[in-house]
Amino acid sequence: MAILRIPRRFNGPPDSGNGGYVAGLLAQQCDTAAVTVILRSPPPLERPLQRRAAALYDGAVLIAEAKAGEFERDVPRRISFDDAAIASGRYRSNEMFASCFVCGSGRADGLRIAPGAIGAGYVAAPWIPDDTLPPGPAVLWAAMDCPGGWSLPDMVDRPALLGSMTATVHAMPEIGEPCVVVGANHGEQGRKSFASTAVYGANGRLLGQAEQVWIRLV
Repeated sequence: MAILRIPRRFNGPPDSGNGGYVAGLLAQQCDTAAVTVILRSPPPLERPLQRRAAALYDGAVLIAEAKAGEFERDVPRRISFDDAAIASGRYRSNEMFASCFVCGSGRADGLRIAPGAIGAGYVAAPWIPDDTLPPGPAVLWAAMDCPGGWSLPDMVDRPALLGSMTATVHAMPEIGEPCVVVGANHGEQGRKSFASTAVYGANGRLLGQAEQVWIRLV
């Protein structure tokens, strides 16, 4: 058993960990190329969490569990950095996500990935990793989290939280490399919404890809 602690910096909603970041930490314990992480409870911040095999617990409460994953969809298409920057100008958030480590526009110490619409059910944002947080696998998982949520319709008025994420990291970006993160909506089934995301590097190389299930709160 190992102990993990989610620093407050890596929040999603104000009082819980960013789902993609937490999933990325747990995914590192699996030796498969693609990993599916299912989030069972909001990951608490600044508390000792127990990792038992491929599951994360807060005492007796199951927070997340990981298993080998498979992709069911094509990777979302690449968008140019300039087009992603234009799309990002259309980004609109809400109070629930304003402080998110990934997409929170008010976070000077976050990734500041602001996914804006570039077509029906498709969003994009530029991202330039800097040396305040050297990119690792968990950070790349985090970068692929929020763009999927913001590809869903009515996310501002009908927010959703990440329920599960299947992802793989192909390569890490360099510090200062102009990257593009994209997200695509794949419809809904009851309270479940489906999305896919990807991160592309400066030369168009695919750095990471993900498929997600989001759970609507209302």
